[in-house]
Amino acid sequence: MAVYECSNTMRDFLRDLPKCEHHLHLEGTLEPDLLYPLAQRNNIELPEQFPKTVKELEDRYKQFKDLQDFLDFYYIGCEVLLKQEDFFDLAWAYFKRSHSQGLKHAEVFFDPQSHTSRGIAIETVVSGFQKACVKAQQELHISSKLIMCLLRHLPVEDCKATLESSRVLFETQQLHGLGLDSAEKPFPPELFAECYETARTFHPDIQLTAHAGEEGDASYVSNALDLLKASRIDHGVRSTEDPELMARLARDKVMCTVCPLSSVKLQVFQDVRELPLTEFLNAGIPFSLNSDDPAYFGGYILDNYVAVQTRFDWDLATWEKVVRQSIEGSWCDDKRKNELQAELEAVVTKYKALA
Repeated sequence: MAVYECSNTMRDFLRDLPKCEHHLHLEGTLEPDLLYPLAQRNNIELPEQFPKTVKELEDRYKQFKDLQDFLDFYYIGCEVLLKQEDFFDLAWAYFKRSHSQGLKHAEVFFDPQSHTSRGIAIETVVSGFQKACVKAQQELHISSKLIMCLLRHLPVEDCKATLESSRVLFETQQLHGLGLDSAEKPFPPELFAECYETARTFHPDIQLTAHAGEEGDASYVSNALDLLKASRIDHGVRSTEDPELMARLARDKVMCTVCPLSSVKLQVFQDVRELPLTEFLNAGIPFSLNSDDPAYFGGYILDNYVAVQTRFDWDLATWEKVVRQSIEGSWCDDKRKNELQAELEAVVTKYKALA
């Protein structure tokens, strides 16, 4: 299969684009070179079969058989996160790395149940992440929103209890959105309709999203829209199975947060070129490009942009459209969107002059 060249000028253009990331799991940014120091700092004994060095772990991350194989390592990684400073260090490392790749706005996920199940207060998790978000805004000029996700493989009653424990954090807008992640099958969106109904009472501006249409078929997307009242869909790549759903996503401007390298690493597609990005563009469905769990999947946001360019060979106008819709689909206020739109126009003007 042909791979298109990504020239130095095009790579510079992709780096300079003002990027919004909407599908990023903070726990999924735990690089091996941070995991082992945190384990040592917190006196955590890793499982006997766990790789013993950074290099061995990096090599193991290249060999995930499927989503569950990845999740097994993901949840072991979570075990080294105990204190506010751990969560701060994790998020700050992500912001610093992504800042060099042109990240300007991030709406990031975290999984409280991965931590509260170990006796860690949700306030500890959120305060650490919030501290990093504030530092990113002040020092890197990256705006951000925190999205709390429910783990769909856990009992619904546990999800309800977690949601109730977070009520004040939503009411005070320390948290801005609710999501639903972990393995889609066999945990369809309808199981969590009551959770989402409860969440909508927490704050009038709460935002709702859900992982759907990666493992699960197109009905998972439709049900996330109908039963959860989600305004955004995470992944959504199997929406192409349903023409009526495709028309609906376009009509209602529902953004899908696509994760190119992740979808290949988890065997959803064999190559980035198989993602339905052309179908989404032709149908008028807004989407953004994201890194999902980059420490495990080998690529942060710019790496995903470059991977798409080498498979689809988009021109500047197409990239401008993709980035513009990612700005418009963000949950930041109009002032921030206008700032990002102005940055986008400046970058495009600069590189058009070089073409």
